[in-house]
Parts: sequence; C-alpha cells; structure tokens
Amino acid sequence: MTSSHLTIDSDQQRIKLAVLGAPGVGKSSIIRQFVNQEFNAEYIPTERKHVYLPSVIINDHLYELKIIDCPYIPYFPVNSLYEWTDFRGYGLRNATAYILVYDITSEESFQYIKNIRDQILESRDMHDVPLFVVGNKHDLSDERGISRREVASMVKKHWKCGYIECSAKCNWHVVLLFKELMKTIDHIDYGHKPTSVRVQDALRRNRCVIL
Repeated sequence: MTSSHLTIDSDQQRIKLAVLGAPGVGKSSIIRQFVNQEFNAEYIPTERKHVYLPSVIINDHLYELKIIDCPYIPYFPVNSLYEWTDFRGYGLRNATAYILVYDITSEESFQYIKNIRDQILESRDMHDVPLFVVGNKHDLSDERGISRREVASMVKKHWKCGYIECSAKCNWHVVLLFKELMKTIDHIDYGHKPTSVRVQDALRRNRCVIL
C-alpha cells in the first residue's frame, strides 16, 4: 500500500527483532500473519532459525526489518562466547528489540518469558532496547491461565515494558503489536521529527507495510 503523495525519510533504517517464547505459543504464526497474512492451524515446531525481511513505514520513516523467529532456547546467552557456542547466527545479543511471546492459556509459558527477560537484563545493556511482551491466543481467552490484569500490571508497572494481547489465528492486534513496537523504536531514533523524500525513491524491494 503506497501513495504517490507519501514522502519518507531517505535513510532506510535496519532493525533486528528477536522473537522468543516457549514451544507452541505461536511465535511463528504471529510473524507469518504480519508478513504474509496467513495462518496455518497445524502446529509445526520451529526447529531452526527463520528470518523474515519485511519493510514498514512509520511516521514517514522507512524501516527494513529483520525478524528472527527463534527456536526454543533454554537460556539467553550471558556473553558472546555462549552465543557463539550454542546459538551461532541467531544475533540475540545485538538485537534492536525483543518480542517475548507467551500463551495466555499457559502460566508456564509466561514463567518462561519472565526468566528469559531477567536473563536478558542481566546479560546486556538494555538502554534504548525496547522489549514487548505479547499474550497470544486471545481467541482462547475463556481458557486463560493467568489474569490479564495481573500480567499487564506486572509488565507495564514493574518491568516498564510494552504489553499487548493478540490472536495470530484471528489476525487480531497483530499489526497493532508491530505498530506499537515500531513507534517506540521510531521515537528512540528520531523523536518523531521526520525528514522526507519521495517514497518511490526508497521502495525497491520487499513487502512494505504502512503502520
């Protein structure tokens, strides 16, 4: 979706998003819904790293995203040596931002991202590194395993992180998730002060989403 009257920043920013979560929470489904507008009801475990390269426009700025769909990791690497040994090529320690996904019907999956979040904070400088917590499977809210109010209060007030619930199956709040995350990144990068050029000069490849 583009417009001949739309103008964007001439410097295309490259952003690396690491998506982490316990097995079966819907990490891959959220990404594929955002990038390809598709959902596969069959559960296929993520056994290796997958990379998606969409582009988005937010506040007249063009960003090229490198979304890393990570397999289950038992821990976050405390240093570059551990990352090289166990998670070579994942790029976990230099991600621009993190999306931590849990299944709202599984308290255990929330405990997993809580542990991973603690390890991330202990392992690297998180200044200007956004972290969003995502409760997936809102379509199964009747089977909720942990209250939304409890999670939202903890994440927003104590962790000082972004929080959103979504449903990859129903494509509910998936775009909103990436919009809110990119607004945060854009504010860090620009403080919402765009400089502009013609959009067609910058859009050369990949699917581009205007958020």
